[in-house]
Amino acid sequence: MTTPQQINDLNEAFRHAVNVSPSSPNAVSTSPSTSYMSKYGDQRLRSFSVTKPVKALKPFSTGDIKILLLENVNQTAINIFNSQGYQVEFYKTSLSEEDLINKIKDVHAIGIRSKTKLTENVLKHAKNLVVIGCFCIGTNQVNLEAAAKLGIAVFNSPFSNSRSVAELVIAEIITLARQLGDRSIEMHTGTWNKVSAKCWEIRGKTLGIVGYGHIGSQLSVLAEAFGMNVIYYDVLMIMALGTAKQVPTLNDLLNQADFVTLHVPETPETKHMISTPQIAAMKDGAYLINASRGTVVDIPALVDAMKIGKIYGAALDVYPNEPSKNGTGLFSNELNDWATELTSLRNVILTPHIGGSTEEAQSAIGVEVGTVLTKYINEGISTGAVNFPEVALRALDLDQENSVRVLYIHQNVPGVLRTVNHILANYNIEKQFSDSRGEIAYLMADISDVNSAEIKDLYEHLENTPNKISIRLLY
Repeated sequence: MTTPQQINDLNEAFRHAVNVSPSSPNAVSTSPSTSYMSKYGDQRLRSFSVTKPVKALKPFSTGDIKILLLENVNQTAINIFNSQGYQVEFYKTSLSEEDLINKIKDVHAIGIRSKTKLTENVLKHAKNLVVIGCFCIGTNQVNLEAAAKLGIAVFNSPFSNSRSVAELVIAEIITLARQLGDRSIEMHTGTWNKVSAKCWEIRGKTLGIVGYGHIGSQLSVLAEAFGMNVIYYDVLMIMALGTAKQVPTLNDLLNQADFVTLHVPETPETKHMISTPQIAAMKDGAYLINASRGTVVDIPALVDAMKIGKIYGAALDVYPNEPSKNGTGLFSNELNDWATELTSLRNVILTPHIGGSTEEAQSAIGVEVGTVLTKYINEGISTGAVNFPEVALRALDLDQENSVRVLYIHQNVPGVLRTVNHILANYNIEKQFSDSRGEIAYLMADISDVNSAEIKDLYEHLENTPNKISIRLLY
């Protein structure tokens, strides 16, 4: 049993620990760590908050970095590139293949959106190109395999426009449910048509999301806020947000959903993912929304379903063939042979691929893609590349004056690393990392204690190795 003296000793120890005076039993304690922080805090904060300055690297045997930006890439990206001292050539539109081939010959980086097509034929003329930035989510406008074989890394923006697309889909769900598009057109032509038939609240309706990625999951949260029940289908098992439920098959989703919205990439597996059999599996009077890729929906099948009343409404933001520029008369049968039939249907919302076209999204995309391109150009870091091994090393410190970073892209075949490491064996390798993806491999190494003559010699030896695709040295 504890004695009174032991209790007094414990109380005294507690008062001392929390700085409470025994003469002030009701005093409010200050933090027990106050005296410690006053003695050691400044020193600890300095040691944690001050990092070593990072060394800015520059390319060996290369002039000024030239960047070509097309399709009105956001000013935020231009600001990032200008701050690096790059030479930036900017166009508000895409270019014809002939003009693109002419412009791409001398540039080190190119930034595009969805209209510019970087085919194998275009890329083979890009002798200095090291990186492509897609200022959008999709990368199907770039021949990724051809780019990889030429040692060109491709980056995109997988996150920044997710909210904008999700909000557009919410707006389209309500617009379709209330037939707002038709009522607006009627009013513009002087017709007053106040009706409630086949106009619905979306509260209590079931939204089926095909593809529960960055966009689909954000849409899920927004839809629940409107009182919708959310189900989703994805090829991967993904944790649901809120009260959404994953269903095992696409047919399960189509059978249950009042609104079906598509958020999948363009792949051979997703081409005509929604065609006549899938539309037949949908509920009578359901609605279909596609803001993903134009090939995902078999549009003639959708037209037929709407003509017989199987589908009550549809919203399309993407199409198999899209105009390369803005202008009147471009969305026609010459581009897609079903265009006239589609535009004649009632309760169909057609938008010109504007899902991510908001000021906020484009600004964020400019920062996101501009930053990763700069990291790749300046440091060789390929984290986030869509066609390329993802390799990264920590930055060189400012005080590492006689250092060089080797960026060596090669065919993924046996014996290459043995050859390269034989060349590097005469140098002090501080750190090294290599990874491969398919037929392409990428090695990054930092070498210290080298002078310019040794860097030149190293470059020449690596340049003449077999199975090399491209090489850059940063120092």
